[in-house]
Amino acid sequence: MPNLIVATSNPGKILEIQPYLASRLPDWRLQLKPQELEIAETGSTFLENACLKAAQVAAALSEWAIADDSGLCIDALDGAPGIYSARYAATPQACIDRVLSELKGSANRKAHFTCALAVARPDGSIALQTAGICPGEILESPSGAGGFGYDPIFYLPDYQSSFAEMSVELKNQVSHRGRAFQQLVPNLVELLERSP
Repeated sequence: MPNLIVATSNPGKILEIQPYLASRLPDWRLQLKPQELEIAETGSTFLENACLKAAQVAAALSEWAIADDSGLCIDALDGAPGIYSARYAATPQACIDRVLSELKGSANRKAHFTCALAVARPDGSIALQTAGICPGEILESPSGAGGFGYDPIFYLPDYQSSFAEMSVELKNQVSHRGRAFQQLVPNLVELLERSP
């Protein structure tokens, strides 16, 4: 069974990605990159970082690799936290607190999540790349107990729900990651089925 290396050491990421790929690529096994293989995220965009991670992991292991880079961009904060979303503060709760504090009194609550995906061939060359965007708003205070990260403060008016209040199935469908995978998967399936 061939491997598709997920360019992260975070086991939670495999759980996130699996629903999008498992049924379409039943003959491929998703595996985490080795812990000791560190990739510096030096890109200035989500797509640059996803490509960096996928290319370096693929080349180091001579295997197909997939990487994502995602985050929250808030209009009133000039796109922050952006590529620094995961390290905007010391803990997920502190990240939420910082955003709410910086937006205090702001009438403009518009924001969007972006997920960039890149797939690299075993030689490290990028075979596919795409991005999914999910527009929404930042709530005044957290709502819901599901999800992770900024999910409790990211609200989708069309669904009258925060990400943290949605079922996993609905979030997988409408989220930035869901949208990115919907674009990527048909091309990925075709590409991997043709690969030797």
